[in-house]
Amino acid sequence: MKGNWRQIVASSLDWEQAHASFDSAVNGLALSSRGRRPNNFPHSPWELLEHIRLAQADLLEFMINPKYVAPKWPDDYWPPSPKPPSSSAWAASLKAVRRDCKRLQRFTASTQGDLTKRIPWGNGQTYLRTILVAMDHMSYHVGQIVTTRILLGNWR
Repeated sequence: MKGNWRQIVASSLDWEQAHASFDSAVNGLALSSRGRRPNNFPHSPWELLEHIRLAQADLLEFMINPKYVAPKWPDDYWPPSPKPPSSSAWAASLKAVRRDCKRLQRFTASTQGDLTKRIPWGNGQTYLRTILVAMDHMSYHVGQIVTTRILLGNWR
């Protein structure tokens, strides 16, 4: 892959290199499976999708907002129900994840400052560390979405 290291890190936020991408994990998920937790598995696809959305938005906000206030853990990072309230809520969550991923990519690739510097309002975190957390978090939970789909019999 050609490009500078910022572009490579930015592209890793949604690539499909060593694992399924976010889009491949959620595309084609049956409506009837979105709010179901597989046996002996703690989360439904909806819970995982919303958790990805909430955490990714929080990480982005942390990096760009000097007046950042952390949400309450775990309450503000997980939806209250395993089932999406509606199909439109599902669609809105998908759209928000994709939008914020693009925002993270633009931030990573275009920021002129040193990404290895500490975030001034943080507790020692750097911009690069926070971007890598976002990448790792997305990858981990995308894998869980694929697992729920396999366990629910809804994976290709």
